[in-house]
Amino acid sequence: MDKQDYYETLGVPRDANKDQIKKAFRKLAQQYHPDVNKSDDAEVRFKEINEAYQVLSDDEKRAIYDRYGHAGLQGAGGGYNADMSGFGDLGSIFEELFGGFGGRSGGSSNRRQPRRGADLRADIRLTFEEAIFGAERDLEIPRMEACDHCHGSGAEPPTAPVVCATCNGSGEVKRRQQSPLFGTIVTASPCPTCNGAGEVIPSPCTKCRGRKFVRVTRKLNVKIPAGVDEGTRIRLAGEGEAGQFGGPPGNLYVVVSVAPHKFFVRNGSDILLELPINVAQAALGATIKIPTLDGATETIEVPPGTQTGAQFRKRGLGVPHLQRNGRGDMIITTRVEVPTKLTAEQKELFRQLARTFGESSTREESKGFFDRLFGSD
Repeated sequence: MDKQDYYETLGVPRDANKDQIKKAFRKLAQQYHPDVNKSDDAEVRFKEINEAYQVLSDDEKRAIYDRYGHAGLQGAGGGYNADMSGFGDLGSIFEELFGGFGGRSGGSSNRRQPRRGADLRADIRLTFEEAIFGAERDLEIPRMEACDHCHGSGAEPPTAPVVCATCNGSGEVKRRQQSPLFGTIVTASPCPTCNGAGEVIPSPCTKCRGRKFVRVTRKLNVKIPAGVDEGTRIRLAGEGEAGQFGGPPGNLYVVVSVAPHKFFVRNGSDILLELPINVAQAALGATIKIPTLDGATETIEVPPGTQTGAQFRKRGLGVPHLQRNGRGDMIITTRVEVPTKLTAEQKELFRQLARTFGESSTREESKGFFDRLFGSD
């Protein structure tokens, strides 16, 4: 009988990558493993899946198969190996699927390894000035810590935990099965007596009730460096949740948000300020005082004929640079404001000003503009 196409056996397209092939194999192997599936054709189907995976997971064998089909693998060292020597990482796959393979146990053997505690997050809201120049905040952080009554043992003093008699302290129980295809298969699962802890507590602590950890609220003083911005994360090492089995604690991450300012806008290390000026100041020029972030004032000289959008720069009046010296700049942008309400005297003065310009002057300027835009005859 003709062999089924390997790609059809695994249910993958011919252009499938190695991750797709491995994923398909894992799913089918778990479904048709003879120790799991008791149907009559499970073992045959399982061998077909193994053979297809052995070929398609090997680049050289797959290239031969894609070119010549099943016939190309005959005598080329690319066929199915009943002893599984050509399976590459097949053993590790079975460890993931069934907890052990070929006498090796896996999975839960690392349950008592030191584990780092979870990280925590705290959000703080700063004023614009606090973000620029730095600040200090007191935070109250709820977190899990080792119980101070039993010192993290879970047992009421002066008692102590004892080694679990069911698993002898390993935290897991193993079950051996004989498979006609793979020989001895060892599966491991958490010990039902100690739930994988490897120990039992005859007299649980009256404070933590044998949990070894209690929730406490700690007050921490956080120093906010100058120059932080929206979304900046400040890491406080070791201020997160407590670790397990002797593992280190996690970290606390303080995430910054910044309130907007009434006048200033931040652009990286620069501070932007829009400066409204009236038509007289724009036309004649003026000396104008402006506020700074430091709470002081600075003066700028607005030259005659200044238009909306003109920019002036004040060096070193911006945001302090994070982790290095110096500050950005303050950039002032003018906006010429045309008055919407005038007194009778102001209206008359503007009329007098308009007469000094003269209609011919205005027409000549307009004509010159359109001549430049469209060209003159």
